[in-house]
Amino acid sequence: MKIAVASGKGGTGKSTVAANLAWTCAQRRAVTLADCDVEEPNLHLFFPAPAAETPVTRMVPVFDEELCTHCGDCSHFCRYGAIVVMKDRVMLFPELCHSCGGCMLVCPEGAITETPVQIGRTEERTPMENLRLISGVMNEGEANGIPVIHAVKEAISGDETVIIDSSPGSACPVIETVKETDFCVLVTEATPFGIHDLELAADVVEALGVPSGVVINRSSGDDAETEAFCRERNLRVLMKIPFTREIAAVQNRGGLIARDLEGWEEAFADLYESVCSEVGA
Repeated sequence: MKIAVASGKGGTGKSTVAANLAWTCAQRRAVTLADCDVEEPNLHLFFPAPAAETPVTRMVPVFDEELCTHCGDCSHFCRYGAIVVMKDRVMLFPELCHSCGGCMLVCPEGAITETPVQIGRTEERTPMENLRLISGVMNEGEANGIPVIHAVKEAISGDETVIIDSSPGSACPVIETVKETDFCVLVTEATPFGIHDLELAADVVEALGVPSGVVINRSSGDDAETEAFCRERNLRVLMKIPFTREIAAVQNRGGLIARDLEGWEEAFADLYESVCSEVGA
């Protein structure tokens, strides 16, 4: 069972939901928590422990100027604009390169090879019994975090119960994280902006063919508009987390409400069972 946790925008509490759900599952079975929010991974703050790091690399082209005739075939092939060929030299913009290798294949002179460059790392922690945490961390300045997400998903590929924290939004990192999962928990807030961003995220998940449900975070009790949207889109509201001083105090100090507040472990256990019921597991 692979459960993705996503949201249409940052700050809605998806990482909080992922962390509490993973902690609750770990009280009952072995679980892996994967942090695919590679630009700003923060699940390790909930589960501090020593980390084993593994570098993540991607291939970029290297040009042999002695063989290159500056014909421009590589530049014409590159749809991402990563290569510019002038009459006396070739310029590479590695941050635009998608490591497809096409430039190497089309070069008639065999003047292009590839070399690996490190763009990030994965960090593996075992903060408690039954819980394995894999975090993807993209280097500052890198434009493409997809290879780091690939590395995280490869590291968790054989695990039975996995909870994956996605990047916020609806762009490529979200698609890469959510695809091929069994279910997606969409976390939102009951505000007009929250509904707008929930719609964007729901559209992406629906296009991927991944079943989904909704957790309303910071609920004020007046969630009618959000619930109406969910009914319209046939999205089940799986849980509500109220906006209370007690919950905010736990979250502000980096705590877990499932661990620190009475009744919330059972609530997150019910959330997991609801997801299992939705997918027939």
